[in-house]
Amino acid sequence: MLKPTRVLDLALNVVVAAAVAWVATRFAYSSFPSISVAAGASLLPVAAIEAALGFAIKAKIADEQIGDGPGQMHPINVARGVALAKASLQVGSLAAGVWLGFLLWVFPQRGTVTAAATDSPGAVVGLLAGSALVAAALWLEYCCRAPEDPTDDPATT
Repeated sequence: MLKPTRVLDLALNVVVAAAVAWVATRFAYSSFPSISVAAGASLLPVAAIEAALGFAIKAKIADEQIGDGPGQMHPINVARGVALAKASLQVGSLAAGVWLGFLLWVFPQRGTVTAAATDSPGAVVGLLAGSALVAAALWLEYCCRAPEDPTDDPATT
């Protein structure tokens, strides 16, 4: 049975990716290209699409429009939504961790290294975009849950 993603697993991704990125940045920052805000924001469109997809799937499930009939959403598409959410959770948490590790080295250097001051805004946007992707993917994963089965208890009035 497929279970919801654990936040602890995502936090572990962030910590490990941040540590690796911090070490890499510390030793190789001089060979890195400059970081633009657009580079940091690259995951935002994906996050927006996944959030919208979550709302669409949630509405179809609430309206009992899951099936293979006309106007219905095929169950395999909901399963694909879950797969997309699971993959995006990994990508988003790792990206957020990489940007965090980069920021942990660059941010304190802003006063002495000109490139660090220039790279900081793009890295902050990257961290926010990775976090937004995680939030959108968690929402999509939540929206793809099957509704609870009704109980067998007779209704009381």
